[in-house]
Amino acid sequence: MLITRSRNTGLNIEWFFIWTVFIEEYKGMSLINKPNNESSTIINADLDASKNALNLSLYNPAHFQYSATAQLVVDPIADAVIAVNQELCRLLDMDSEHIQYMRVSQLFIGCFPTFIVFTEEIISRGRAWSDQLLIETQNGGERVEVNGLYAANNAGMKVYFSVQRIIEIDQHREHADAHRHYLSGIGHWNQVSRTFQEFERENRLLLDAAGEGIYGVDADGITTFVNPAAQQILGYTALELAGRNMHSTVHYSHSDGSHFSIKDCPIFAAFKDGVVHTVEEDIFWNKVGEPIDVQYTSTPINDNGFIVGAVVIFRDISQKKASERKLIEALKEVEHLKNRLEMEKAYLQEEISSEFNYHQMIGNSQALKNALQQINLVAPTDATVLIHGESGTGKELIARAIHENSHRSDRPLIRVNCAAIPVDLFESEFFGHIKGAFTGAISERPGRFELADGGTLFLDEVGEIPLYLQSKLLRVLQEQELERIGDNKTRKVDVRIIAATNRDLSVLVERQEFREDLYFRLNVFPLKSIALRERREDISLLTQHFLKKACSRANKVGLKLPITELEKLEAYHWPGNIRELENVIERQVILATSDTIRFDTSLLGAKEISMPSAHINQHAIMTETELKNQDRRNILLALERTQGKVFGKDGAAELLELKPTTLASRIKKYNIDLRDF
Repeated sequence: MLITRSRNTGLNIEWFFIWTVFIEEYKGMSLINKPNNESSTIINADLDASKNALNLSLYNPAHFQYSATAQLVVDPIADAVIAVNQELCRLLDMDSEHIQYMRVSQLFIGCFPTFIVFTEEIISRGRAWSDQLLIETQNGGERVEVNGLYAANNAGMKVYFSVQRIIEIDQHREHADAHRHYLSGIGHWNQVSRTFQEFERENRLLLDAAGEGIYGVDADGITTFVNPAAQQILGYTALELAGRNMHSTVHYSHSDGSHFSIKDCPIFAAFKDGVVHTVEEDIFWNKVGEPIDVQYTSTPINDNGFIVGAVVIFRDISQKKASERKLIEALKEVEHLKNRLEMEKAYLQEEISSEFNYHQMIGNSQALKNALQQINLVAPTDATVLIHGESGTGKELIARAIHENSHRSDRPLIRVNCAAIPVDLFESEFFGHIKGAFTGAISERPGRFELADGGTLFLDEVGEIPLYLQSKLLRVLQEQELERIGDNKTRKVDVRIIAATNRDLSVLVERQEFREDLYFRLNVFPLKSIALRERREDISLLTQHFLKKACSRANKVGLKLPITELEKLEAYHWPGNIRELENVIERQVILATSDTIRFDTSLLGAKEISMPSAHINQHAIMTETELKNQDRRNILLALERTQGKVFGKDGAAELLELKPTTLASRIKKYNIDLRDF
């Protein structure tokens, strides 16, 4: 018999069908096919008792409705809720109309198979009990304990359920156990330690007023009393702690979570060895399982020569430990920042070294070789160097090369662009100032000389310093002493000076635009920064270097520079020198739309470029360098024509009438990269 309601309840049809079949089978066994043996008589007697109990409940609406236990009556065949009381509505957090509208299977949908078996047992035996069921509440499934009774009459089959939350049962049991332990603990304490009892009674006011946590344990570690401060710190009530082993409750593990054995506990050791044990740092665990940093003393209690327990006084030092941890973290952060800054400094120095190291000064010209030789000679000394030359020739590069190869290389190189410093800030920038020295001086600030102490100060564009300020600079250069603005304290500095200018200082001296004494002070070791037009043989190598660099920046790989375009670059006079060359190449790499770079007159900034004549003067005498450059240019032309093919038919070796091995040797000698073709 399958009875359903004409509403959408979300019932699992498959399980409901199985449940109905089971119920029908047991209905047939118990109500229709009644056995006539003695055992059936006993079963029928139990069923009658169940029916009477159920009927009694149903016929006493007030008793059913106001029962302290959650109750409901169901029709298992129809899968319908017949009646519910107020306590069940409270348990489910639903009103009675809502519950009665639901199917029974919906109430126990989270454990439907178990519920089928449980219902089967009720119908078979007349009653049953289970703590394995889940009932659906507004907050999800709730584990419950259910007592069931079965009854049937002319009106049909009914099952009576009494429901109680497992968590409430456990709470009641724990409360009863705690109360029993509390009473037994107090009694036990009175029996074994009259002294301790008197101590508690005589010091009750002190115990209640104390800010530290205080509790007592007997010789077995069982808690006998707990003062209010201890209850507040640990989160337990006195009733919850009474009669419980204190170590197992609040002292069971170390801060790392590892087990803390009772035999290793200093608190327990106190009433075993009779010695006061003080622990500066330890962990207690509160009721919700959170660690508490504590400091405690365990004092043994002696009665007529027998140790009967101990009194533990402890203090919550969580805030102190938190402050200590914050301080440690702050110190670690400072150390981290220090290491980071040192690493950044080392990185920047490495970058500077990589970018500006004089070994990276590219070229094979004799002029460059002479300049490098001079750098090698002056770098190990502390001599003042004056670098003069046109803009874009690499004066800063030379200054950095001198610094990096001196004994001051582990100290900073401080660069000052003299042309960019406002006149009114000149002294502050060079010599520094103290707080309040002038309007806007809100803090103390060291000058460039102090920053360069132990290192090198690079005065770029030194010829742009106004005449009336040059005397202030001269004094510091001569005396190696300075005073910050607003300060009367003289500070010693150890600074090497490297100056650079694109102006002729001797001419400025004649015009009285530059102090003669300052000029002689700077011009100890003059160095010339060579113009690019004076080292044309280096243009090819510089071009290849800048091309690779620009391709990497622009994320363009495989760009080629034909020999004819290289000849254009070599023929141009380069008023902007190396800086202009680098800029032109980078600009053309950006503009390139094919794999080949080409330069026009507008790109080079010249109206006309005179190309070298293809005709060679037979009567002209060529130097060794010129011969090598011509040989290299000839090989490049051959490789360009053969698209980088060296060996075999129509290869560059055949075109040049050279042995392939000889050509390969020269390609290596001239640093020619075949990947460029």
